[in-house]
Amino acid sequence: MTTAPASRPLPQVTHHRAHVNGTTLHYVTAGTTGSAILLVHGFPETWHTFRRLIPLLAASHRVFAVDLRGFGDSDVAPSDFDSRTSAEDLHHLITHLGIGPVHLTGQDISGATVFRLATGHPEDVLSLTAIEMGLAGFGLETLADVTHGGAWHIGALTAPGIPEMLLTGREREFLGGYAFPAMTATPGAISDADIDEFARTYARSGGWRGAIGLYRSMLREGPEIRSLAESPGLNVPVLAIGAGGGSFTADTMSRVVSTGISAVQLDGVGHYAAMEAPEEVAKALLGFVGGIDSPKDGRKAFGESDR
Repeated sequence: MTTAPASRPLPQVTHHRAHVNGTTLHYVTAGTTGSAILLVHGFPETWHTFRRLIPLLAASHRVFAVDLRGFGDSDVAPSDFDSRTSAEDLHHLITHLGIGPVHLTGQDISGATVFRLATGHPEDVLSLTAIEMGLAGFGLETLADVTHGGAWHIGALTAPGIPEMLLTGREREFLGGYAFPAMTATPGAISDADIDEFARTYARSGGWRGAIGLYRSMLREGPEIRSLAESPGLNVPVLAIGAGGGSFTADTMSRVVSTGISAVQLDGVGHYAAMEAPEEVAKALLGFVGGIDSPKDGRKAFGESDR
């Protein structure tokens, strides 16, 4: 079902809603040919994170970028929302759209969501690209440890009642004055209009519940993620794209696959790689999925490094 977007329109994409898994997900599409690429955002983001990446991919692929449950213009999440539910949402969306298997791309806190999808529904996934992404059970929890340089906002988001008390009515100040500036290395990559768009969706009633649910998941699901990594395991080709986090993404993904991964490091780029360096991300992603779509080329024809 196509709907008029609440956000400012971008000519490259079409907005849609899908009723799946007991919720309604908002997603955008672009491109009419080629294999399907599904883009999954992190925090404090929505599908809009990929606004400049999508046209670069859509020249040769069908591109889908989703607002996870609780984020953007998708339905608000319930209080018990977690990454398991988020992964099932994506499975049902892929089935509903008939686009599987997809080249799955996740970043930041969507890591557990895309990992669960790839391990729990391997029929849905051709490949996994991890952008600035970690996993609980493999070191991601340390980001909540403020005594060793962790981020204070993780604890704030996971404490009952605190996000609503501290952030309601201050969404733009939090996003534009702290969250994006603290982890961006490319001046001008995130505009005032972008901040307005992100703040618009977090400012709705219950707008923080998606982030709350995924961060609470992160703090408790380490043993389960480690178990999934052992069995059934992650058995698709993996590309790790690191930026402001250095080798963290590649180091993590190397520990959860039985074969080597491809890895690309974007120097001089902050955490929000898709917004800061869309051309570089597109080049890496297209080279990777192109090698999979054309097996004769082989994955090593692309891999900047294999681990």
